Amino acid sequence: MAETVIMPKLGFDMAEGTLVRWVIAEGQPVHKGAVLAEIETDKATVEVESNYEGIVARHLVNEKDVVPVNTPIAMITAPGEHIESKQVASMQVASKQVTGGEVASKQVASGQIAGGQVSGTQALVSGGPVSTIKASPIAKRLAHEKGIDLSNIAGTGPGGRIVKKDVESAVKLPVPTSVPEPVITSQPGANVPLTKLRTAIARRMTEAKQQVPHFYITHEYDMAALMPEAEKISVNDLIIKAVALTLKSFPNLNASFHGNEIVQHGVVNIGIAVAVEGGLLTVVCRNTDQKPVRLIASEVKAVVSRAREGKVRLDDIEGSTFSISNLGMYDVDEFSAIINPPEAAILAVGSVKDVPVVKNGQLVVGTRMKATISVDHRVSDGVEAAKFMQALAEALENPLKLLI
Repeated sequence: MAETVIMPKLGFDMAEGTLVRWVIAEGQPVHKGAVLAEIETDKATVEVESNYEGIVARHLVNEKDVVPVNTPIAMITAPGEHIESKQVASMQVASKQVTGGEVASKQVASGQIAGGQVSGTQALVSGGPVSTIKASPIAKRLAHEKGIDLSNIAGTGPGGRIVKKDVESAVKLPVPTSVPEPVITSQPGANVPLTKLRTAIARRMTEAKQQVPHFYITHEYDMAALMPEAEKISVNDLIIKAVALTLKSFPNLNASFHGNEIVQHGVVNIGIAVAVEGGLLTVVCRNTDQKPVRLIASEVKAVVSRAREGKVRLDDIEGSTFSISNLGMYDVDEFSAIINPPEAAILAVGSVKDVPVVKNGQLVVGTRMKATISVDHRVSDGVEAAKFMQALAEALENPLKLLI
């Protein structure tokens, strides 16, 4: 029996997505868990895995189509299975919701989609036909912005795929042979259109600030004992582990506000804010309290790499229960972060610095770090948040407990 693949809902506020690329072509076998397509949401480009095993019999939508969630996008059959015309007809009706759906539906009904689609990323060569070039979505966007022909770039990614760093390497700025006299001119300003990601950030942060009553508590931590361990494992990974362990004693801060109830989560999934091209993305380390620091470090490194290459998976960006935003690498003393709904809190981490402190009545050099927690006042109160910050100090100032 043919199975229908639908446009997944990749986030609680997602209404539609752009089908960027079919990874598996029509007529090709697909295994359960294999990447079937790349879907672009307003947050990122996500690799969507197949829930079924068999043959990709039909693509019901074209690459670059904007598709509402829950719309049929493909049909998968058993080897040798024939698709009944009535099944195709029902898919035809459903797929009319797609942008340009009338055309796509007619193609499905007539069987023209298989012969009309080009698998992989396409690039036009001036004066020539369309050629198939393997490139990541971020690489494509960057090449378009810089006016670079992807056909002239050798990819270093998996299978020769062109990635962001390949395009950046191809950008060559002219080196001046002499220093010209400065010319002072009046330059007009620029109106920069918002990207999908920037639009999503603007919407979600505005809603968070307007609808979630924030309060903030800052605590200074003695990091002297932790820094030797940070030479082997990063400060950020140790902080992630410490926060996860501390949250186990503060379920109200590992929670979400929903209508007339507070949902305390049974798992601790730490979200980590990551700077990506054009904005910010929160990636997730799941069951963080149950993992050793070295596993946390390797998982976070992998998911951050995928996020910056525009190749995140659904599990990479959904399901966080508490977030951390660390700007310590930018020499930031302290700052306050906006809560990432529907979470109840977020921790903003500053730099580790050597500062003068008073110890036993003497002025000495101390190693300190400031962190600020932002909390949804509907879920928790100042005393509970302050106790959390004190308990976090116990974990950070006794780092051997984090390595057990």
